Amino acid sequence: MTAVLKRWPALAAVGLVLAVWLSLSLAPDAPAGQATPEAPAVELPAELAGFRADAWFLPDDGMLGFVEVPGGPFTMGSDRAVDPLAFDIERWSPTQAQGRVDVPTFYIGRYEVTGAQYAVFVRESGHRVADQGALTGRPNFPVVSVAWTDALAYARWLEQALRASSVTPAPLARLLSDGWHVTLPTEAEWEKAARGTDGRIFPLGDAPRAERANYQGPGLTRVGAFECPECPYGLADMSGNAWEWTRSPYQAYPYDESDDAASLDADALWVMRGGSFSDGPQNIRAAVRGGADPGARRPFIGFRLALSR
Repeated sequence: MTAVLKRWPALAAVGLVLAVWLSLSLAPDAPAGQATPEAPAVELPAELAGFRADAWFLPDDGMLGFVEVPGGPFTMGSDRAVDPLAFDIERWSPTQAQGRVDVPTFYIGRYEVTGAQYAVFVRESGHRVADQGALTGRPNFPVVSVAWTDALAYARWLEQALRASSVTPAPLARLLSDGWHVTLPTEAEWEKAARGTDGRIFPLGDAPRAERANYQGPGLTRVGAFECPECPYGLADMSGNAWEWTRSPYQAYPYDESDDAASLDADALWVMRGGSFSDGPQNIRAAVRGGADPGARRPFIGFRLALSR
């Protein structure tokens, strides 16, 4: 695999643990979009509590699950003097542990994209399925075994569906009319949504709590199963459950938002965030970074959507 890795400094081996493990162990099973002949038929429930069957099984609220994250600066990256679990790849620069990034207002999904939501996309778009695992999970669990290319295709399809439909809530329709787009969150958007503006180590605070997130466990849980009133912006599963794709190419800090806008067609590793159900505390922190090939499909990789200008 070839990666676009700009400004990559010489790092200690400990700082490469996460990146090397992900980039080597998550090699793609099949080229993006390649179908397997045994891909199962799409089955959808007649209804699903908390979600709208008439609106692509998106969350049943006035913005179909999109939550506003106000614009403004936040602290990005990790200081090992404050967070001993931090990897070196989370350090801002050789002379600065963390950086301040000003992120414009955006919206992000309250939940990870679910199996039912992805199944509607497959049924209505004809998107070819390369891994049966994307369609065999429970309808209100995170969809997993989806590549970065699959996630981006879903986002683009949903944007067109929302623009064309009369069931799209008026506030959401206005944003789309004003030039906002459904996409994957950038690495900076994801981290701000996870940690807020107070520099916390975990989305729930400065220490992990087993009753607040699905980690060190046997498998996925339904989205939102773990309540986290301490988490910023009312978002669920920002720690654990499934790793989440972003639209940022994997490269060294300091973060540069211009790379996100210019790199969607690049041959790159792509940043994943948040950790999964099987990970320990070190990999479910708000600043943890992983990178994987865009064709990687694994039963612990999913995604959530963002709405950005």
